[in-house]
Amino acid sequence: MTTYVPAMPHDAFITSLGKFLPGEPISNEQMEDYLGKVRGRPSRARARVLSQNGITQRHYAIDREQRSLFRNWDLAVHAIHDALSRSPISLNEMDLLVTATTQADLVLPGFASQVHRALGGPACEVASLQGICSSGMQALRAATLQVASGEARRAIVCASELVSRLLKASHYEEVTGEDTVPFEAEFLRWMLSDGAGAAVVQDRPHPTRPSLKVEWMDIRSHANRHELGMYVGANRGADGGFGPGWIDSPTFAEAAASGAFNIKQDIRRLESLVGLGVDGFFALMDQGRLKPDEVDWFCIHYSSHFFKQPIVKLLERGGVRIPEERWFTNLSTRGNTGCASIFLMLEELVNEGRVRPGQRIFCMVPESGGFIACYAMLTVVAPGRAVVPDVGVTTPAANTQNIVSGPETPANGATEELGPLPLSPKEGGDPVREKLVRELTRVWVDFEAKLQRVSVLDKLSRGVFTVEDYRELLINMRQQVVEGSRWIARAASSITAEHLALRSSFIRHARDEHRDYEMLERHYVSVGGTHEAITRAPKNIGSEALSAWMFHRASQENPFDLLGAMFIIEGLGSRVARRWGMAIREQLSLEDEQVRFFLYHGDNDATHLDRLDGALGSGILTPELAARIVKTAKVTARLYLLQLEELGNV
Repeated sequence: MTTYVPAMPHDAFITSLGKFLPGEPISNEQMEDYLGKVRGRPSRARARVLSQNGITQRHYAIDREQRSLFRNWDLAVHAIHDALSRSPISLNEMDLLVTATTQADLVLPGFASQVHRALGGPACEVASLQGICSSGMQALRAATLQVASGEARRAIVCASELVSRLLKASHYEEVTGEDTVPFEAEFLRWMLSDGAGAAVVQDRPHPTRPSLKVEWMDIRSHANRHELGMYVGANRGADGGFGPGWIDSPTFAEAAASGAFNIKQDIRRLESLVGLGVDGFFALMDQGRLKPDEVDWFCIHYSSHFFKQPIVKLLERGGVRIPEERWFTNLSTRGNTGCASIFLMLEELVNEGRVRPGQRIFCMVPESGGFIACYAMLTVVAPGRAVVPDVGVTTPAANTQNIVSGPETPANGATEELGPLPLSPKEGGDPVREKLVRELTRVWVDFEAKLQRVSVLDKLSRGVFTVEDYRELLINMRQQVVEGSRWIARAASSITAEHLALRSSFIRHARDEHRDYEMLERHYVSVGGTHEAITRAPKNIGSEALSAWMFHRASQENPFDLLGAMFIIEGLGSRVARRWGMAIREQLSLEDEQVRFFLYHGDNDATHLDRLDGALGSGILTPELAARIVKTAKVTARLYLLQLEELGNV
């Protein structure tokens, strides 16, 4: 029977993958040191299970005293941040968070809420998928469908397991009436491990790294005709059915004494799961959705290498022969991390550079708990554009040396290394001026370092800047430019008669700036925006604060401390505007005229800084004014960062 798959308005792409594996790898010989010996006796099943599962190392989030070093939500958050470190998006752009786990830290609320609280980021839709191995695929499918339907554009998915807490010896010692641990309970102690994987899912591929296009996913539960094979919370009775659950026990102590809290695996049912998974594989072939000869990588999750050969034999009986080099698993080095396993496989394939554009990856995750079979087909997609030139800032050491030492040209002839304010010392030296230069240097170095961590500029630096980012930046820049000429004019009107030369300098500066906003409007329209949208856009909360501060200072009598504000803003123009413009042009494939504002200021703001130098040399500088200039520079730098951090937050 052919499955009907409705068309979706958008494609969905996994644009980045991340992982977190707590602690150092733990060998087979070390396992019992971490999980503990039940009643002080070595396990009799350990060697047997490990000889079959093929796992040589794994990770635990507990120490040798069985103390938890992390919470499950911590594992998830670390994996998400790892994925975001390679992602085109920042955390603040997330509009959907979908999580998967077998056992959350809290019984309530949902794991997604627990992760969201620990992760932070914006208010967004969340979904919690709780299960065993299949829940990771369920989470990925939920996110993919939201993105493909247009309901979400930037989803984060994470699958996290912290099962070692259930496997501690002390939990098995609570069970009364049993001198040894039943094999169905002990089996999983030597099978399961901790770890988390995460993925960013978007409606477009990564601009500079390979992405995985989700072609289709298929998930089917067969619990309607199979007994549950892995469980926690009750015990099976003699008839094979479940007895009272843990919450039905008179006390939690009695539930623990009965072994209800121990995780158990009915190993007799695992063979049926192999057949079920392969049968679904053949069904996908019959539907025409899967052509094994066209698949480059088979990522098939199995809990033990023991099950690989039965899978191979069943596939071969159906005429499917998968060459050994096309199989991919990291079970031996990662362990069985449950719902995170498929994410950790994909993360290693992609982030270690094993995949090539055009390759197809088939994923298969069978789960014995609910007898669920999950399948996915992914295609490796080439980056949307080439890697762009570096737009990073110069090193703080270089800035400090060059600004303090004066106008000497560096050995390599790169005059742009001279720093944001080329102050020149007076003949015979001026201690006040020299101290001001040193303090402004520290302000600039701190500001420049923080600037690169702002989300929109971090994306520009990493080559993942989008047209939407550019439009948001242009809106913000236009408001800043319009307000800039106004506060400079206000400052000029606040300068008293004995400083007419400086008043004239301020007025000339305001005149030079007052029409720059028209360039920004043209840029905005040229990249798909409308003139009305940019001219009527409200200021974001950071821009409101920056504007209010500037007008407050400009309204004071003789507001020469605003030279500190000009130092920051004009320094941006002379130091980084051109680099920003060139990076935006390259990443978005634009023409020079579409980034002219940035190129113009990169070429001309050094002249504006010369005026500041002249103002400081006019005889107004005193220790008190120098201190006010430094403070104004600090406040302006912080508020400038704030208005970039709050793009779109009106």
